Amino acid sequence: MDTIRRDIPVRFSLPRRLSRLGSLAYNLWWVWNPDAQRLFSLIDKTLWDQVNHNPVAFLTRVERALLNALTNDPAYLELYDRTMAAFDVYMKGGSTWFKQNYAALAGKENQIAYFSFEFGLHESLPVYAGGLGILAGDHLKEASDMGIPLVGVGFIYRQGYFVQHITEDGWQETRNYYLNFDEMPVVPILDAAGKPLMISVELPGRSVFARLWEVRVGRVTLLLMDSNVEQNSEYDRQLTERLYSNDLEVRISQEVLLGMGGVRALRLLGIEPTVWHMNEGHSAFLALERLLEYVRKGLTLDESIERVRKTSVFTTHTPVPAGNDQFPLWLVDKYLVNIWPELGLTRDAFVDLGRQATPWGDNFVMPVLAIKLSEGCNAVSELHGQVSRRMWNFLWPERRADDVPITHITNGVHVGSLMARRMRMLFDQYFGPGWLERVDDPELWAQIERIPDVDLWMVRRHLKRKLIVFANERSRSLWSSGMITPAQVVASGVMLEPYSLTIGFARRFATYKRGYLILKDFDRLMRIINDPRRPVQIVFAGKAHPADEPGKLIIQQVYRAVKDPRSAGRLTFLEDYDMNMARFLVQGVDVWMNTPRRPNEASGTSGMKAAINGVLNFSVLDGWWREGYNGRNGWAIGEDSDIADPNQQDALDAESLYDTLENEIVPLYYEHRTADNMPVEWLARVKESIRTLAPQFSTRRMVGEYMHTLYEPALMAGRSLEGKK
Repeated sequence: MDTIRRDIPVRFSLPRRLSRLGSLAYNLWWVWNPDAQRLFSLIDKTLWDQVNHNPVAFLTRVERALLNALTNDPAYLELYDRTMAAFDVYMKGGSTWFKQNYAALAGKENQIAYFSFEFGLHESLPVYAGGLGILAGDHLKEASDMGIPLVGVGFIYRQGYFVQHITEDGWQETRNYYLNFDEMPVVPILDAAGKPLMISVELPGRSVFARLWEVRVGRVTLLLMDSNVEQNSEYDRQLTERLYSNDLEVRISQEVLLGMGGVRALRLLGIEPTVWHMNEGHSAFLALERLLEYVRKGLTLDESIERVRKTSVFTTHTPVPAGNDQFPLWLVDKYLVNIWPELGLTRDAFVDLGRQATPWGDNFVMPVLAIKLSEGCNAVSELHGQVSRRMWNFLWPERRADDVPITHITNGVHVGSLMARRMRMLFDQYFGPGWLERVDDPELWAQIERIPDVDLWMVRRHLKRKLIVFANERSRSLWSSGMITPAQVVASGVMLEPYSLTIGFARRFATYKRGYLILKDFDRLMRIINDPRRPVQIVFAGKAHPADEPGKLIIQQVYRAVKDPRSAGRLTFLEDYDMNMARFLVQGVDVWMNTPRRPNEASGTSGMKAAINGVLNFSVLDGWWREGYNGRNGWAIGEDSDIADPNQQDALDAESLYDTLENEIVPLYYEHRTADNMPVEWLARVKESIRTLAPQFSTRRMVGEYMHTLYEPALMAGRSLEGKK
């Protein structure tokens, strides 16, 4: 719309020769393009790290003298010109994957709306909590790369996600902080008068307003809503303060704002999607808003339901019923009472759209609403698909679980964002130009055998050194703050060694992820890690939700083990896990360990990120690893079966973990070395891992499957419905 402004704020003092650094800072294309990142880091590496790699904050603070000097630096100017030329070519679109494969559907922007409660795009925009958000961010990046006409919708959280500090006793303390939007790569959306553009939704006794922000993710737009506006009460301003409130009234208010408000935001901007994708059930109220739109146009409820269903897609990520958002019926009565009369439904008929019986009575369950109003539904791994079909079988009582219409599309990772620059340069050398556009092609990765072992080993050693320097510098910073004890300095990784076998375990500390499993037999673990000829070091990291007391107790258990002097500094816990730390870990360790209680890991993606960097996986056969493991590309913990007794499963899996570590992983790393100390059999397994896992678990494969399996049928149905009166 011509009356809507998306002006990039002019707040930088840049030499004319480098003026485009300002516009580049506001497009997250730089996140997955190493040369673009270097344009900032080469100016002042110390400041770049201090601002958490945020180019807007960086350009706001950098000294003008440094920028002026670069205008006389031929090497920098060559990099600048080359990078900006690549950016221009990218943004023009050219012959994208979507245009090549879906020419009949091309020609219209924003055909697919992708709603998510969180988006993890980069550490400089900390509006994510974990895997769901990182996946959503990767989905947008890959849609941009492939030229898929998609727009994202979510919230911008003023407090981001919390900062974690571990006390001397191992207890997780949390600290919130307010984001400064003036120093973030977000663009305000304004009306013709230059005032914030806003939408509103109706909540009990009041209207709640939200202003709109835009994040540019390559060719894709992410629209974010913000309720911190003067038109709202102090209570309602906090609806977009932080992620995942435990207050059910706050949560249902957030989800009304996300779903119904998100639809209204798109309409206000003149964006008319054909397909509506709900990433988890948080945004399912968007289906109600769309039903209301059709009914107001004069369609019957049945006709409206048909149109909404055929053009809606729902992805479930949660394999346990308790993990799905659900609301008691009194909250439905309070917050949605005006909706069912307008739809022509009784209260009970409306509740039936989301009803699920529980031992404590009926609840209104968001995934039930999403499933009932979506033609295309998917889980995020093969095993999760089986679990989901059983879990939601009650919605189709006449069908066997195998016939429940929920398919699966296994998650993937965005290779450009997560692969180390040095690893990427290695593949540039041996795979040739354009290989990133073929990352889902197994024939491309068969060329891994062409890479000499010595070259691969040099990169792997370099990445481990980077991780150790990162941990050492954090330890130095913590110690110099005067706020931690010497034991905590040791626990933070100051004794990590560059030549020891290094295992990484980093994730959200939920109970089912069993962060304690490797500690089950502590004496045996000490014997393994302290073998003077074959030492092992383990790096832990991760946060527990502030309200998850059992999760925080597991962190405390792990931290106390880390501080135990018997570990000799070979157990480490890096506090305040975020996307920046995650990159160092998935790139720098030798082995990535994952110990969920099967079958509770819907998919998982951190192991995929490790794999594309030459790290070997050591995991329970759950989620993605059950599909990825072939016996030669990593190691399995436990068996490919479920055990009803959790204590028995813990015992068996711990025994399997120790046996595999002692008898397979450690010997393979330290033995069978060449005269120049290179572990040839280890590197053979690394190559097998990259060859088999990189193409199968990329977002290019994943988003391509979404396009073929779910988006294309919905787009075709939408076009057909548009032809109806």
